[in-house]
Amino acid sequence: METANRELMKALGYSFRDEALLRRALTHPSAGKEDNQRLEFLGDAVLQYLMSDRLYREYPREREGALSHQRALMVCEAALSQVARKLGIGEALIMDKGEEQTGGREKPSVLCDAMEAVLAAVYLDGGMEAAREIVARCWPSPEDVERPMQDSKGLLQELLQRDGGDPPSYEITGSSGPPHDRVFRAGVYYNGKLLAEGEGRKKKEAEQAAALKALEALTKE
Repeated sequence: METANRELMKALGYSFRDEALLRRALTHPSAGKEDNQRLEFLGDAVLQYLMSDRLYREYPREREGALSHQRALMVCEAALSQVARKLGIGEALIMDKGEEQTGGREKPSVLCDAMEAVLAAVYLDGGMEAAREIVARCWPSPEDVERPMQDSKGLLQELLQRDGGDPPSYEITGSSGPPHDRVFRAGVYYNGKLLAEGEGRKKKEAEQAAALKALEALTKE
């Protein structure tokens, strides 16, 4: 495990003065009491601040809504697990055999939590500027985030409800094709207004496609 930690520090471009912080950040709850959940809580806040600051500076002409959408993309599970895989965090995780045997080292949710915890550990060990350098060096740009379609509905709801508004609603608006090859069309609505429509071979897929198109339209606005 020490070798994995050294490889991780090399990938991060950061050497811990207190390696116990890194060990805790990599400790899954299945491994005991000294796990990474408290660090995960702190890392989420650190990442939200640093990503807000980064986007504010990099996109001086973007409006608040577009910036909020981009930030949501950059701090979502898909983005965090993407960064964690690139850094090799899964190989360095400390977990019990049961969690490992069920694919814990590859689970996006586990990688996401560990990535936030590692960022918090860097912040506690080296300060905000050290954490800022990690984000600048390791995070992709918004357009390079690998976005599974299943994130689209969650991201859209997060964006629309950031100021306490109502969640979007979905409606199957039509279908086409023979019974064995049906294509469904769904619309996503917000405050009674149609935001976008999408298609899919399942109703849920059509809703996700509609959410993705709505996200893209809101970003352009």
